[in-house]
Amino acid sequence: MIRWLSIVLRTVFFTLSGIVFFRFLRYWHALYKQPYLAANEVPAEIASHETIEAKGLLIASSNLRAGIEKRRLPDGQEKLVLCAGLRNFREPWARDLGFASFGLIELGEFQTVKEALEVFLINQRPSGQLPVKVHSTNVLDRYLHSLFKREQPIYAPIRPKYITAHNTISLDGNALLVIASLNYVTQTGDAEFAKMYWAALKQAIIWLEDHALEEDGLLHQAAFADWADSIGRSGRVLYTNVLYWQALEALALAAPQNGRAEDETYFARKAEQLKASINGHFWRGDLGYYVTNEIFDNLSSGGNLLAIAWDLTTPEQAHAILDKMNEFEMANPVPTQVVHRAYPNNLIAIENRLGGIANYHTSAAWLWLGAWHVIALARMKRLAEAELLLYRISNVIVRDGAVHEVYAPDGHYLSNFWYTSEAPLTWSAGMVIHAHHVYQRHVRTASETALHAGSEHGGSSGQN
Repeated sequence: MIRWLSIVLRTVFFTLSGIVFFRFLRYWHALYKQPYLAANEVPAEIASHETIEAKGLLIASSNLRAGIEKRRLPDGQEKLVLCAGLRNFREPWARDLGFASFGLIELGEFQTVKEALEVFLINQRPSGQLPVKVHSTNVLDRYLHSLFKREQPIYAPIRPKYITAHNTISLDGNALLVIASLNYVTQTGDAEFAKMYWAALKQAIIWLEDHALEEDGLLHQAAFADWADSIGRSGRVLYTNVLYWQALEALALAAPQNGRAEDETYFARKAEQLKASINGHFWRGDLGYYVTNEIFDNLSSGGNLLAIAWDLTTPEQAHAILDKMNEFEMANPVPTQVVHRAYPNNLIAIENRLGGIANYHTSAAWLWLGAWHVIALARMKRLAEAELLLYRISNVIVRDGAVHEVYAPDGHYLSNFWYTSEAPLTWSAGMVIHAHHVYQRHVRTASETALHAGSEHGGSSGQN
């Protein structure tokens, strides 16, 4: 009996080992059959552009469009999506799409924005939660394809994922998709889209409301749950609440234009209350900026710059923030650094520390932040400063031939054995494009104002 049991166990062991080994070989065979990652190509027409800014804009536009793909959904239909990148992140993320959509709108890629947003909206849970991303590969699969410089496979249908890699829910994606959707409607006049998804956008906000504290209405989040997901910051976080406020503002403004006047009062009141709570909880007049949360009094550029760009601040607050960012040299050499003072090491995700990129969300710089820095400066009519930052952004793009994900304090993109900055990163590419256009619109307005003032002055001089 024992002998027969031993034979059975050996047979099972070798059979399972054979199956595992076969699957191992099949996986690596499939991986090596994937084409090598193509090098980032600089558009040929770049030679006809004279300025660094024009060349940087051309590369950013090419990078953004490179992320547009047709992907299959589980029900068989195909939709245009925007992948976050091509090497590490060849999949659509809510957060990335939310910001990159501003650049797609500037380029007239309206159909891409519409369909990419629909992929998330049709996967909304009844509670109102939108996916963090939609994907068809796991994290190990993506890492191995990147490590061996192979294209990620995109044959399987993309499916929604609602939980982050840190096993948390992410609040900022919900707010950003509401903002992006209403910006799309405003810029295109697509009333049918607004009619079809208005209830979904409201439900997305209702889901956020469930994570707000009763006493002040501010969102309360878990650690590793927003865009700076390598940092264990939690509780009331400035960045997330500024996005929430903007989503409420956008709904209030869009309501009457889309036949939803009854919603205007509700969302306008909520936005007003939240603005007061943000100023009461985060603004520090003695420091001259909004602090990150109740624990960290550092200047985090994301929340502060968005507050300026979206008119949450007073002019005095806006100038104080921008002056402090100058003082802390947060846009030097690459715009713009995440925080002016790093978080404690024990709050940085262990995988980032082991991977040699502990500064990923601290002293490193991101061009999407730099883009909002340009927009904030332009809005406050500090056009010379905005021009300088736009030049720095454009310079690194032209130097590297691509919009990289993240840059080290020395001005070069992060890269080591374990991790190399994604290039292109469509989130930053889209925001760089938007910043270029916003800056140019402010320059034109300033020129027209000066010309008009000069004409009036000249006319009254003649009469005198």
